[in-house]
Amino acid sequence: MGRAGFNRKTGLATLTMVLAAEAADADVVWAIKGPIEAFQHHRGITHAFVGAPFVAAATLASVFLLHRFWLSRRSSVTQSLPVRWGYLYWLALIAALSHLLLDYTTAYGTRLFEPFDWRWYSWDIMYIIEPVMLAALILGLVMPSLFSLINQEIGARSKGPRGRGGAIFALICVVIIWGYRDYEHRHALSAMNAITYNGAEPQRTAAYPYMVNPYRWHGVVETANFYQTVPVNSSGPQVGVGSGARIFYQPEETAVTRAAKESHFGRVYLDWAAFPYVETQNLEGDPNGYLVQFHDLRYAYPEMRAGGVLGGYVLLSPNLRVEAQGPNSSRPTWLAKLQGSSAH
Repeated sequence: MGRAGFNRKTGLATLTMVLAAEAADADVVWAIKGPIEAFQHHRGITHAFVGAPFVAAATLASVFLLHRFWLSRRSSVTQSLPVRWGYLYWLALIAALSHLLLDYTTAYGTRLFEPFDWRWYSWDIMYIIEPVMLAALILGLVMPSLFSLINQEIGARSKGPRGRGGAIFALICVVIIWGYRDYEHRHALSAMNAITYNGAEPQRTAAYPYMVNPYRWHGVVETANFYQTVPVNSSGPQVGVGSGARIFYQPEETAVTRAAKESHFGRVYLDWAAFPYVETQNLEGDPNGYLVQFHDLRYAYPEMRAGGVLGGYVLLSPNLRVEAQGPNSSRPTWLAKLQGSSAH
């Protein structure tokens, strides 16, 4: 965005926009208090519309201090344009909002209206890493350098900061990718809503993307008694209710599942999960008790391990006291071994 033209209005434009576009992820500092707090506050207030002006202000303050530091170390700083601090704030705000938009396109989502609305919002059209979009952005950065080499060979003069054409090309590519994926996403949802699942009408449906292929989707269906995951081909469109489909019957609520859901991690996870599914495993030996595992079926891709890093667990004693809890990324090694031996 800086190269697309904003860097022609003021000095430090690109630096400010790069830092502001990344600043929302400062919420990783919550990891200091533990993995559950990090999970709870990830994509929180710094990823909301209310937080964006403050993120922009903090970024601008950092750039100002960095600029003063440069001036103190050097008698003069070579700069093609004067610094317009008021204008830089608006550039920082635009960049901060771009972070919200990028996160909104993914299935993980973000709380855009926190603290007035605590719901998660997601567009569900982009995988968390999209090679096609990254290729377009990288190409937009590389193209100006290639053209610059050509211009040097033929003796052409530079007409200001380079990279504008490549940057605009990259941004247009991103918008086209979003638009086409949204079009295919709507096709996938329409196909899923047009059929029944084991004779049951769908109450809620969602389609989640794969990398690269805009026609391949991971479908999740909720009925009155069960969840079902299905592969969806939006180019048909075709819903694979036979091969590749999996049914998850909603488990009976027990004292064990209630205790797990009322734990700190259980409350945090259920607040975030779109299609929560809970499994209970009786543990024998030492320790004795119950292992309750939390999954979100939007991440139950057929080729992925169930639960994955975005699942979690609560370990309960026989009297339903919480002994251990947290996301799978923080699961102790001894608990993973215990789970595997109990499963056998």
